[in-house]
Amino acid sequence: MFGFKNNGANVYAQMGLETGVVAASPNKLVVMLYEGAISACRNAIAHMANQDIQRKGEMISKAILIIEGGLRLSLDKKAGGEIAESLDALYAYMTQRLTMANIHNQVASIEEVIKLLSEIKGAWEAIENQKPTPADMAKVMAIKPQAAPTANYNRLALGA
Repeated sequence: MFGFKNNGANVYAQMGLETGVVAASPNKLVVMLYEGAISACRNAIAHMANQDIQRKGEMISKAILIIEGGLRLSLDKKAGGEIAESLDALYAYMTQRLTMANIHNQVASIEEVIKLLSEIKGAWEAIENQKPTPADMAKVMAIKPQAAPTANYNRLALGA
């Protein structure tokens, strides 16, 4: 009986999301992916604080899926050139940081990924709201991870 009300709210929310996706521009869809990954990361931190290991893992997995299956997979390295290559390496780095955060319960690593995602999301929002300036594009190119990159990140960044 009560499940129906909750199910109705979920269906309503899902319809709103689907309507937003259908009506969104390609740039807005990218922004929505960033928002989803950021939200999943924030939820992972909350579940980590509550010592809910299963939900923490689910949220980190969701963030990784969005980064790898949505953002990274959609990169066009031929058309995007150096920017796409840099984003590809950065997405690989984020995935590695989230994996380590999941294994070692490292809130700081998740917060680092949230910061990186938020900065790139801001550049995409600028693109969505207006023509990007060279400064907007420079922001995307200048984003660097806080921690010392791993050998894999260096290899990816160098295109090896």
